[in-house]
Amino acid sequence: MTGTGPDRSPRARLRALRPESFGAEPAGERLARIRRSPNFRNGIFQNPEEARRTPSGSAVEFARVYFEKEGRASRAPAGRIPVHPTTVADLARPPATGLRLTWAGHSGVLAEIDGHRVLFDPVWGDRCSPFPFAGPKRLHPVPAPLAALGPVDVVVISHDHYDHLDLPTIKELAATDTLFAVPLGVGAHLERWGVPASRLRELDWNESTEVGGLRLTATPARHFCGRGLRNKQHTLWASWVVRGPEHRIFHSGDTGYFSGFRDIGAEHGPFDATMIQLGAYADFWPDIHMTPAEGLRAHLDLQGGRPHGVLLPIHWGTFNLAPHPWAEPAEWTGDAAGEAGQAVAFPRPGEPFEPAGKLPEEPWWRAVSRPIARPWASPRPAGAPAEVPGPDLDLAGDR
Repeated sequence: MTGTGPDRSPRARLRALRPESFGAEPAGERLARIRRSPNFRNGIFQNPEEARRTPSGSAVEFARVYFEKEGRASRAPAGRIPVHPTTVADLARPPATGLRLTWAGHSGVLAEIDGHRVLFDPVWGDRCSPFPFAGPKRLHPVPAPLAALGPVDVVVISHDHYDHLDLPTIKELAATDTLFAVPLGVGAHLERWGVPASRLRELDWNESTEVGGLRLTATPARHFCGRGLRNKQHTLWASWVVRGPEHRIFHSGDTGYFSGFRDIGAEHGPFDATMIQLGAYADFWPDIHMTPAEGLRAHLDLQGGRPHGVLLPIHWGTFNLAPHPWAEPAEWTGDAAGEAGQAVAFPRPGEPFEPAGKLPEEPWWRAVSRPIARPWASPRPAGAPAEVPGPDLDLAGDR
């Protein structure tokens, strides 16, 4: 008899063996739409500027750097990261200025903008990994349970890597009535995890969707994608612009620096606040993540080439994903922004702030940071007195 019983084809059996955390491959009309995308060529999504997707240099050299004992110690805080215990009371009052941001750690940000609530890249799981027993583990607890954040109008996902698209978090949010705005192809993962297609807004670069009084636009980024063992590059990555009646904000997702930030700024900016990835960088993958100096440059590009608005550093502090010291992104960003005259917010994880109000500027990480070398710092002028303990060592933990 045909047409009854489970599908036992080889493809179906392989699909059944695929871990749920891997998500799903795009198929059907979703795959057809991907193939029609102007950003999909030669069988994969392409970057706006050429980028190496895999680490450059010797794997042996990378292993030596990554597993060297002293370097490993520097990549974690020396003490307990101070987390602001976000409460219902923190978020119950509407922001006085109409815009409030709450950094949850890594790239997760709750943005309350013009009467709407947008949650970017929420990762509430213990590990950014397909497996609960292995992979990078959180360095600090979540500031609050997801339910404590209150209703969310739309969840925005930048791409499908595990530190941005988290299975247990999405499953919990799927049980609410929130919408999801995602790059093209990422909807396949969410549908497998229980998000109905009716609640998905799946966009190609430069496409927009309306959510209440907000306009959300997926904008280009320089990165890559993939969750499973066979990475087909069939899901897009994106940065995001959110525009309300009174405010505009930008979330970079993961990206290397590229000239397209100027174009995004010219079309959609300037912004009241930008959330910029400037952690987990390394010389081994210079094209797909930004250093703090590049992140500042991206912010300025988005603002028409001048200091404007507030820069919120993201993608640092929560997971150990690169060889640089744990607190280096904060220290470097502070130095670079100070030289440029750019306002930067340094909230503790979970600490709400309004970009138009008093900014959190205390370098809270120094209380739990090991000594940090400062190779980015300008060299001391000839004849200047020697510093103690030296021009390239900042005992941040002592200040």
